[in-house]
Amino acid sequence: MSEEARPTDSRRTLELRVPEMDCPSCAGKVTNSVEVLEGIEELEPRVTSGTLVVAYDPTVVDEAAVRDRVEAAGYTVEPAGSELELSLSVPEMDCPSCASKVEAALEDVDGVEGIETQPAAGRVTITGSTDAEEAVDAVERAGYEATPVDGDGGDRFRDPHAVFRGRRAAGTAVGAVFVTVGMALAFVFPASNPALFEVVGRTFAVSHVLFIVAAAVAGAPIVRNGYYSARNRSLDIDLLMSIGILASVGAHHPFEGAMLAVLFSIAELLERFSMDRARSSLQELIDLSPETATVKRADGSEETVPADALEVGDTVVVRPGEKLPADGVVREGQSAIDQSPITGESVPVDRTAGEEVYAGTIAESGYLEVEVTSPAGDSTLSRIVELVEDAEREKTDREQFVDRFASVYTPIVVVAAVALAAGPPLAVGASWNTWFLRGLTLLVIACPCAFVISTPVSVVSGITSAAKNGVLIKGGRHLEAAGESDVVAIDKTGTLTTGDLSVTDVVALEGIGEDELLARASAVERRSEHPLGEAIVGYADEQGVDPDRDVSRFEALAGTGVRADLDGETHYVGKPDLFEGLGLDLRHAHATDGGELLDDADPQCDREDCLDVLAEAVADLERDGKTAVLVGTEDRLLGVIGIADRVRPEAAWAVERLQDQDVRVVMLTGDNEGTARAIAEEVGIEEYHAELLPDEKLEQIRRLEDEAGHVVMVGDGINDAPALATATVGVAMGAAGTDTALETADVALMGDDLTRLPYLYRLSRSANGVIRQNIWASLAVKAVLAAGAPFGVVTVIHAVVIGDMGMSLGVTGNAMRLSGVEPETPEE
Repeated sequence: MSEEARPTDSRRTLELRVPEMDCPSCAGKVTNSVEVLEGIEELEPRVTSGTLVVAYDPTVVDEAAVRDRVEAAGYTVEPAGSELELSLSVPEMDCPSCASKVEAALEDVDGVEGIETQPAAGRVTITGSTDAEEAVDAVERAGYEATPVDGDGGDRFRDPHAVFRGRRAAGTAVGAVFVTVGMALAFVFPASNPALFEVVGRTFAVSHVLFIVAAAVAGAPIVRNGYYSARNRSLDIDLLMSIGILASVGAHHPFEGAMLAVLFSIAELLERFSMDRARSSLQELIDLSPETATVKRADGSEETVPADALEVGDTVVVRPGEKLPADGVVREGQSAIDQSPITGESVPVDRTAGEEVYAGTIAESGYLEVEVTSPAGDSTLSRIVELVEDAEREKTDREQFVDRFASVYTPIVVVAAVALAAGPPLAVGASWNTWFLRGLTLLVIACPCAFVISTPVSVVSGITSAAKNGVLIKGGRHLEAAGESDVVAIDKTGTLTTGDLSVTDVVALEGIGEDELLARASAVERRSEHPLGEAIVGYADEQGVDPDRDVSRFEALAGTGVRADLDGETHYVGKPDLFEGLGLDLRHAHATDGGELLDDADPQCDREDCLDVLAEAVADLERDGKTAVLVGTEDRLLGVIGIADRVRPEAAWAVERLQDQDVRVVMLTGDNEGTARAIAEEVGIEEYHAELLPDEKLEQIRRLEDEAGHVVMVGDGINDAPALATATVGVAMGAAGTDTALETADVALMGDDLTRLPYLYRLSRSANGVIRQNIWASLAVKAVLAAGAPFGVVTVIHAVVIGDMGMSLGVTGNAMRLSGVEPETPEE
């Protein structure tokens, strides 16, 4: 999409394509330039897709002014229509040879700038300013039916059984009848098979005529596709089969030609049926979103409208048992929501006013009124479907190898087939009939269809199965790489722990009270976005502490804490290292009310309230798995605040299951050594690295990659973005509703559920195993058939039934096994 404006009362959303905006620095320059305009309400730069989403008030600013400001920042805005995407559904395009013909046909269409074919999804994506009707005509001229895919994707896939109700199936059935009758006359009732006529010295009996009719009826679609292949100079299965059928009939071997036509047509129908079944698993995701929605109008009346017609700001009514039609925020009511279609979580979660809900989830109990926050095409579910479809675009290493191998294999075997058919008769006067049939058999073996589809069909099956279980894998390359990784690095806060931090201890020092300590700490932290700061502010509010201070010169100190002036005096809140750097004595302080901390204290002076902050207060907190946050000025330490995070209930189980799969689990955290050790021991991790700054996390990832090759990094998708981007595979936790995680992570766990991490490894390794099985089984079968063809052991029937139809069905069926890989839970 290049440009799109959607009106919603006095607010509009404009999406601009800015391809040169490809880094955070670029995004910052663009947003800084645009936000100076009055009427700009919200800016969302999407670096990965090169788009800028602008929410603005059309009564104050117009689209032209926004574009001008982007260009003023030094970036080009592509005009409407320059990079439009058109998606076509081409169900019959189910193999790479079909895809090559479609690509060749579309290359001649005016305005086409890029073509991406996805045989496993039966989809073609065209970039450029081409007309949809022209593109459809071009595809149909190549011999394939095509229909444009609308934004909702509702009519993207066909019923798998529809292939058996089409003209191709009817022609195949008629051909099979003629072949059966002809075989009966030729081999069972030869007395009823009289000669009818003679042409160029060759006698044609009734059975011969029946075979020729069967070849014509069943083989017509094959020969037609072969013609398109020849015209596009594509050496594929359709061209090879066409040559085989025509050559057989022309050489007075109508039985072989008829069998080739009928059996290959049956193989094609079964292959399309199995591919449509694989594709239908993605249709199940699309069908999760309801077709209609009940909208509550301003006057209180209700109206049923298509879900596609919902606009941001609409209020939809959802009753028990109904699916939510769009992403939104609950404005009234409460209900238990089944979020398994999005997050994979089997236990319903309670949602009430002010909380987010997602399209495709189900209200199990209770009435809800939900304000729509995203149109149907931009819902979390829609993005998941789109990302799953796009996952096939980037080929895996194995797929690239297979394509290279096939491009060499097919021409070599075709040459060998011609040499086999003509060599012995020309060289030693052997029988033309015998060696023609053997050469024909090798020609049929030449097409590596099953070999080529073995990887993409496995990737689509694995990625779709993962999506239905709350794991979004952004490409076959990541599915492949995750299974090959023996090391997983896991962030602590928000990943192994819930990330819901809370204050557990407040130790005031040097005569100030706890309320005063909280007031100063919360005043500084109110401008911070760090989870520890939010915990302090939240606790101060709960305690009714008034943080009324004049705050100025706030500064976040990367990796150590924050600094700000309170009423003109500089205050610091952060790690002990921060205060040691200030030169403060952390070994000798006096607690205002030390409580239990003073029971075992070793006094360093005559006062009873003497306390070694590092060795006693901080150490005790860290020993309990808590984080110690110090508060003070440039001259003195004012107190210590203990903050704890709860370990996820399933964390220890998930770590154990990973280790059972021989995965080395490493914890990386910026937290202190004591807290890191306590958490690591609780969840069963032996190797951990604490007190890491952001750049040090990157160094650890690189070190692990040097040691083990592939590394999977698991984090929250936002705070750990650099580490996620550096690792071989970046896995973001809790990505549902988080655009950043959905766009930047290689793999997104849609729910905050670590049980999906062992599932990801098990699915990925199963997928790699299935791909290897498919590739080597296809090669082995082709090799055996090719070896047997010159000796007459393998016939045309064997080549079609086993080498083409059998293996295509075999690799597809094997790939479908991945849909049976289900997540395990601690309860199981």
